[in-house]
Amino acid sequence: MAHAVSRLRAARLARSAKPFLARGGSRRAHCPGCRLVPSHCICALRPHVEARAGVCLLMHDIEPLKPSNTGWLIADLVADTYAFGWARTEVDPALLALLADPEWQPCVVFPGEFAAPERVVQQVAPTDPGTGKRPLFVLLDATWPEASKMFRKSPYLAHLPVLSLHSDTASRYRLRRSTRGDHFCTAEVAALCLAQAGDLRAGALLQAWLDLFSERYLLAREQRPVDPASAALQRLREAAAQP
Repeated sequence: MAHAVSRLRAARLARSAKPFLARGGSRRAHCPGCRLVPSHCICALRPHVEARAGVCLLMHDIEPLKPSNTGWLIADLVADTYAFGWARTEVDPALLALLADPEWQPCVVFPGEFAAPERVVQQVAPTDPGTGKRPLFVLLDATWPEASKMFRKSPYLAHLPVLSLHSDTASRYRLRRSTRGDHFCTAEVAALCLAQAGDLRAGALLQAWLDLFSERYLLAREQRPVDPASAALQRLREAAAQP
């Protein structure tokens, strides 16, 4: 069954006047489930995991179309993943309904130095002790300049707390260039959020799933064969074996 990012991608493609061609992208056929070429497909390796937290992806215009987009990987594993396209002049009513849903306690994940101090929080509880609401992490899936604009120009997010994450580790993401090791891709941010919310196994599996996808993506791009004993595959198996 298609997940939220897959459905958003299909809707975005349906609105396109011409085919989307990723920079340096392959012209070979790709698996519709994992977006890799069939010889490097990882669909059969996708683990099952349960998470109390949810993820709301607010995605910049062409982000769902990029073959290296990692929001897709979040939706692969986290059942309660929602995906919406972002536009400056309009907002999807379904997004507003989600943010107001009494089941959820939403927060925007963004560096605290860009928000008013009274909005910034350093951690969230797995479930709000007063209301029983589950955490919903709102992630701005875009390049850094785009995400900054989205944060400033989305008034419907202005009342939400801002979760400012800190990590002692550098990003392991290798599919897009960044000059800073403290800039994490969307799936890495989601993994940190899940772990903080108490979904430790889900966070570890998402990071391992990202590592495997990145490895296979690069191997396919360089036309190299799959390594059946790779460190990334071993990390995924070890994470999946954890209770």
